[in-house]
Amino acid sequence: MNALSWSATLAVFDLETTGIDVETSRIVTANVSVIDADGAVQERSDWLLDPGVEIPSGATAVHGITTERAQADGMPAAEGVGQIVERIRTLLAQNVPVVVYNAPYDFTILNREAVRHGLIVLGAPSPVIDPLVIDKAVDRYRKGKRTLEAAAAFYGVPLDDAHDAGADAIAAGRVAQAIAREHGAALPATAEELHEQQITWAAEQAASFQQYMRANRDPGFTADGSWPQR
Repeated sequence: MNALSWSATLAVFDLETTGIDVETSRIVTANVSVIDADGAVQERSDWLLDPGVEIPSGATAVHGITTERAQADGMPAAEGVGQIVERIRTLLAQNVPVVVYNAPYDFTILNREAVRHGLIVLGAPSPVIDPLVIDKAVDRYRKGKRTLEAAAAFYGVPLDDAHDAGADAIAAGRVAQAIAREHGAALPATAEELHEQQITWAAEQAASFQQYMRANRDPGFTADGSWPQR
């Protein structure tokens, strides 16, 4: 079936950071782009920030940015975070859905960074499209990993430079479009309806994961089902 109307024009967003803890990690690189119905890039914005802290070697191993390069070539963190927030704010105000793979990670870090630098936060971003949540909902029992790389491979989306913010953001948008083509009948017709449905799906998925972890690994495990931001 044809892709749903919400997938015709999509903004895409991804961060590479200093770590995995959303409360303490800092933004190193970011991409916000716009793709058309064919997945072709129509607009692209990239950022390299000096996060103001040392970039751990483990993070550098993932995205390739060293502390030295960030200090030499990156813009001040407050300036960069402000630009990223305003770019996304503008797109959402234009009712362009923003695709983010594992949205609570990127949006929560962006929120905490805005607070850290005394900037006006996005608030409750909407409409957001999270291919991770949607893929789990429409193909619940598929075996294997649910990383962006795995999803891109499954849906036939090229991803040649994983953990580059631009490559990841654009691939996520194309995965969202592939899911719309493949599973359109199971998805709401509008981005706003899909956003609301993902809130429910994310909560259900977190509850299921928590139940599994408590039964099999850690009786005290808790999973946060907040979406698209914690």
